[in-house]
Amino acid sequence: MSEREMTMAASSLQAGCLAPGEATAGSGASASGVCDCHIHINDPAYAYAPGADLHPPPATVAAYRPLRQALGITRVVVVQPSSYGLDNRCTLDAVQRFEAEGVAARAVVVIDADIAEADLVALHQAGARGVRFNLLRPTPVSGDALARVARRIAAWGWHLQLHAGADTIAAMAPALLDLPVPLVIDHMARLPARQWDAHPAMAALARLLARGRTWVKLSGLELDGAADAPAYSPQAALARRLLDMAADRMVWGTNWPHPATACRGEPMPDDAALLDWMATVAPDDALRRRVLWDNPGQLYGFEQHIAEPAATAATPISS
Repeated sequence: MSEREMTMAASSLQAGCLAPGEATAGSGASASGVCDCHIHINDPAYAYAPGADLHPPPATVAAYRPLRQALGITRVVVVQPSSYGLDNRCTLDAVQRFEAEGVAARAVVVIDADIAEADLVALHQAGARGVRFNLLRPTPVSGDALARVARRIAAWGWHLQLHAGADTIAAMAPALLDLPVPLVIDHMARLPARQWDAHPAMAALARLLARGRTWVKLSGLELDGAADAPAYSPQAALARRLLDMAADRMVWGTNWPHPATACRGEPMPDDAALLDWMATVAPDDALRRRVLWDNPGQLYGFEQHIAEPAATAATPISS
């Protein structure tokens, strides 16, 4: 094993993530670069929220670095893990660390609808561009709760990011259609890998995409398809259907360090294979560039300075 492989393996063990070995940009990469639109950072310097139901192992910016370098990832979106609750310090610190390494970074945070406007300003300046709701957690969230937060962030040009089961997305579709901000749906709506075409959430997703304000992350392949690795053929069929519907609103992410998988003690997916999977989903170079580079640039504002306000930020919308 080379020194580089040993370094990557050690970092991956620390994070509970399978090492990508000597992977380079690979067949799935775009010549323009790669944006990983879904990673979590779990730094021991920040304590998990009291009562957190997941306690994943450490996964630091330093541990992600070998994977990032191996796959040619030059933009990254750090998503607030549910384990930290409303404490976004770890996520925002990670954004700062990535930027210091020359990696463009943005954050998706967790907030309360009653957050002070000054705190929204600070979050935006620190790189926040969206708010995540994890509806797989035990605490129920209503459509009204989503709408309240959406009204607070609309003036900042942010989006709502939703992690929910397919049944929940199907049930909440009417409320989601009425949101005043763009909607980003995690992990291909958690549709079942082999029955996605017949699931009611697929029809709901089609309606949402037709409205022109919904985005989908082509990610989380391992969550309902560990047995399908590394080809993930059923998920590839779903991804192709989604690309046919709205190629300009699809983005890709690794879901590193795969916290649910880590906490279940299951084998980690090969993140290099997750990127190579994009070559089977989108063999056309131009299409792959849209998913891996152009679309994230639009959604997360990577072409703007990290602290630059949205054009409508002067007229914040209160709850």
